[in-house]
Amino acid sequence: MIRRTTLSADSADLAVIEAEARRRGVSLATVLKEVVAEAAKTRRATAPQPRWGVFEGERDLAQRAADDEGSPAASRLRS
Repeated sequence: MIRRTTLSADSADLAVIEAEARRRGVSLATVLKEVVAEAAKTRRATAPQPRWGVFEGERDLAQRAADDEGSPAASRLRS
């Protein structure tokens, strides 16, 4: 799905992209789509990955902490 938007850019930077479009004989929109797609691909590849793990067990961690009488959370979770 293509979404239209307004772009603000430095005149000199836009002139470089416009020249590339003319050189290749394509529209400015085509070159801009390629630039945005490449930037998005780079960001996806370098985006930090989640640091939490997936836990499996019979009970959740809060309940296990509450059941451990020595746990600091035990007194707060029992009312």
